[in-house]
Amino acid sequence: MKIAILGTRGIPANYGGFETFAEELSARLVERGHEVVVYGRTNNIQYRGDTYRGVRLKLLPTIPHKYLDTIAHTFLSILHVLPRDIEVILICNAANAVFSFLPRMVGKKTVINVDGLERQRKKWNALGRAWYRISERLSTLLPNGIVTDAEVIRAYYAKQYGRDSWCIPYGADAEKVETQAALDRLGLVPEDYFLYVSRLEPENNALLVIQAFERVETRKKLVIVGDAPYADEYIARLKATPKASNASRILFPGAIYGAGYRELQSHAFAYVHATEVGGTHPALIEAMGRGCATLYLNTPENVEVAGDAAIPFTQDAEVCAYQMSRLIDDEALRQQYKVLARARVLSRYNWDVVTTQYEQMLQQLLAGARSPSKAPPPPIPH
Repeated sequence: MKIAILGTRGIPANYGGFETFAEELSARLVERGHEVVVYGRTNNIQYRGDTYRGVRLKLLPTIPHKYLDTIAHTFLSILHVLPRDIEVILICNAANAVFSFLPRMVGKKTVINVDGLERQRKKWNALGRAWYRISERLSTLLPNGIVTDAEVIRAYYAKQYGRDSWCIPYGADAEKVETQAALDRLGLVPEDYFLYVSRLEPENNALLVIQAFERVETRKKLVIVGDAPYADEYIARLKATPKASNASRILFPGAIYGAGYRELQSHAFAYVHATEVGGTHPALIEAMGRGCATLYLNTPENVEVAGDAAIPFTQDAEVCAYQMSRLIDDEALRQQYKVLARARVLSRYNWDVVTTQYEQMLQQLLAGARSPSKAPPPPIPH
């Protein structure tokens, strides 16, 4: 197949889940003999080669604005791909649904990975939330098909819009690494820090994790890995939160990718996942896959991913602090959850299995399918 992936910031991945997804999926599709091009943004990708891991790259400009960045770049990408020899286009992010009919007008198939319920993110004003609400509906009308990454999201689209979707989760790089260069740079000791990784935006609850950690009596550290464009005020608030007595225990190294990211997950005492919006979060399954004992915010999407292989907490700093303390005080419990976490990811979130599912879905689209040929979606979990 000849495939284009657009709607992300591009690869090599250096931002978030969609970028990691685009890199891992495209590279594996190329290994299987397909031709893939991934569109990226000139204001985000510094890599200037024409190919990466066998994937063709096309960088295009955008409008670097919180509300225009994604849709402006996607519109340019759509215009660029229209005359190209591409059979099927995978568009990431429901906000881009409005453009998905254009390739269909020239005989190409389009499918949208809608991600989670993006309109719930606190960073959006009323106009942004309205755009995402409209885009949800357009995602069920304009492309040839839609993909969800969690059964919770699949059930939502089925109930709200009467449209089934291909439900395909993200995969995880589950290899634990032994190197420690990132730890050395940050002055960290293996097994002596809690790790949090996410874009630093309000709905990802880094503030909750910081407030919880400050309640825990321990000499261990908390490492808050992440960044976010257009969130300078919130990030400044996070960095100003720790009390003076805790300032040296809470680190803000910014965004870390590649080998450093893998090292931090591989050697963490425990991983704390606190996002409340989205479906399957790559950072969560990657941390679990590397054998991190994991604490997670109790949302339906996170429960679906973590199940009984990790420990839930609520949006209460006291509850989160209690669960951190449990892991510190009970080494046998921590070891038990390390084993459970890795086993769950290896059985459910394998990148090669995910690639096969995408490969089959794209082939079904090219054959004329608009929805998966399988049982109806389940009811929305309570």
